[in-house]
Amino acid sequence: MARYTGPSTKIARKFGEPIFGADRNFEKRNYPPGQHGLASKRKKKSEYGTQLKEKQKVKYTYGLLEKQFRNLYEKASRMKGQKGENLIILLESRLDNIVYRMGVAPTRAAARQLVSHAHITLNGVVCNIPSAHVKPGDVVAVRERSKSLEVITNSVASAAKYSWIEFDAKALTGKYLNVPVRTEIPETINEQLIVELYSK
Repeated sequence: MARYTGPSTKIARKFGEPIFGADRNFEKRNYPPGQHGLASKRKKKSEYGTQLKEKQKVKYTYGLLEKQFRNLYEKASRMKGQKGENLIILLESRLDNIVYRMGVAPTRAAARQLVSHAHITLNGVVCNIPSAHVKPGDVVAVRERSKSLEVITNSVASAAKYSWIEFDAKALTGKYLNVPVRTEIPETINEQLIVELYSK
């Protein structure tokens, strides 16, 4: 499947925030990409432009293509509750995102690669589908033969902790305890703009 493999810093600069994680290059050049950078006098963004930019930001943040994202939004629409919050919860429940939140990988792209290369198990069974839906109570772990990988050991050493994931750094095993509350998710996303965009 096609994936964006271009310069991540350029995309982060486009949205004005380090959406792919800590980035020294972004800190050095924290202004829009392009020949003119901050000097460019662009027209005021339309309402549609603002909504589209927010959707694109979320797609890049979680590493989804348009068709995947649209399908996820439609699934969120069929669920009870607010569409926007449902969408964020579905994104957070993806296997690659859980692996990233556990701290096993430094970025979501790295987490996706670990899953695709069969380094991760879901409830004791190897799962190589990054988009697999993880439910509360499910156990995600690193395969025994993969525990010595340098990318994993380095990432775990500086991992952040989240209240909805119980992680054992020695066993490299995590349990998805519960669906997170929207206020607990640290990403700066205005999901209402996405709902308004798709509602047109």
